[in-house]
Amino acid sequence: MSTAVSSTVREPILDRRADFPIFEQQVRGKSLVYLDNGATTQKPQQVIDAEAKFYAEQNANIHRGVHWLSQYATDLYDQARVTVQNFLHAARPEEIVFTRGTTEGINLVAYSWGMENLKEGDEILLTELEHHSNIVPWQLVAKRTGAVIKVAPVLDSGALDLDAYYQSINERTRFVGIVHVSNALGTVNPVKEMIAAAREVGACVLVDGAQAVAHMPVDVQSLDCDFYVFSGHKIYGPTGIGVLYGKYAVLDSMVPWQGGGDMIHTVSFEESTYAPVPQRFEAGTPNIAGVVGLGAALEYVQSVGLDKIDAHEQALLHYAEAQLQQLPGLEIIGQAPGKAAVVSFLVEDIHPHDLGTILDADGVAIRAGHHCAMPLMTRLGIPGTARASFALYNDFEDVDALVASLKKAQKLFGVES
Repeated sequence: MSTAVSSTVREPILDRRADFPIFEQQVRGKSLVYLDNGATTQKPQQVIDAEAKFYAEQNANIHRGVHWLSQYATDLYDQARVTVQNFLHAARPEEIVFTRGTTEGINLVAYSWGMENLKEGDEILLTELEHHSNIVPWQLVAKRTGAVIKVAPVLDSGALDLDAYYQSINERTRFVGIVHVSNALGTVNPVKEMIAAAREVGACVLVDGAQAVAHMPVDVQSLDCDFYVFSGHKIYGPTGIGVLYGKYAVLDSMVPWQGGGDMIHTVSFEESTYAPVPQRFEAGTPNIAGVVGLGAALEYVQSVGLDKIDAHEQALLHYAEAQLQQLPGLEIIGQAPGKAAVVSFLVEDIHPHDLGTILDADGVAIRAGHHCAMPLMTRLGIPGTARASFALYNDFEDVDALVASLKKAQKLFGVES
């Protein structure tokens, strides 16, 4: 991530708010201050137009029709796969599998790889930073196969205890599931080094990139991960669409996890043979419009520039942390070095859910709760946090509105700033 900037710097690096029509409206009579980007991002007009155009002018089912419209829709779908391939720097388009999102991608790997390759006594290594989506599927696999889950702990700062992680890897480690960026704390893991350590014992590695791809470049070949997953809606794309990247040889060795149309080669009542990768894992009619919208979202992000997005968000993060630290009784949770643009915090004597409700009255949208990271919250000894997460369309005025609304909440609860 970018180096820290002075908290007094207020000149915007990006000014792209006008690209997002949702900000033309008001919420409760106030300008919308949207700081819940870790949950989902807003959509630029380019993405909205691409999906609307598909339904208005290009809609047809893909891969099976001989008519012009079907072939055209198929071309759009296949072009989007190439867009994703280039975005992740994958070796070939066949390594890109379209899913409903990060959760489905991880479940696909758990079922098609984990159930087939893990056995009793094998170890699955996770971290305390993981989202529930990268915990629960592996619990199901462990229960079915007899594999054992090991967990690398975090430090009080919210950084992963890398020494403990490396020490946890041994000859029994068969699978490693690691988050690239923590959705709850913004911690950025050194995944390349972590993957290299797992490689030394021949472990398979999956990286949860849901919170990373919108904020930093990702090169899956350089990382050398077996799998990388992310969701379209967290990178300015539609909901209900996501990506599973897998090394071709690994994907080609895996069995389908869903059966139906378009994932087969031949079918009889005696047996079926399966389509090649990636169609083998895309049973039924996919979210074609969502794939088109995702392609448009990635093209939009690339046109803005991930380096500029990173610099802009880091400026907002450091400004926000500096302003928040001036509020009495406010504690920032998670201060690992090199964080992504997420700030989680607690305010003394005010429950995070109450904070979220009070801020909403001012048109300020934040997230409150455990952020689908209950084991992490348990480790930190707290039930949850309030979380503000930034995107390329946020600005310093959004941070000011957040701070002003927090001061109002403190006054309401009898805490004077």
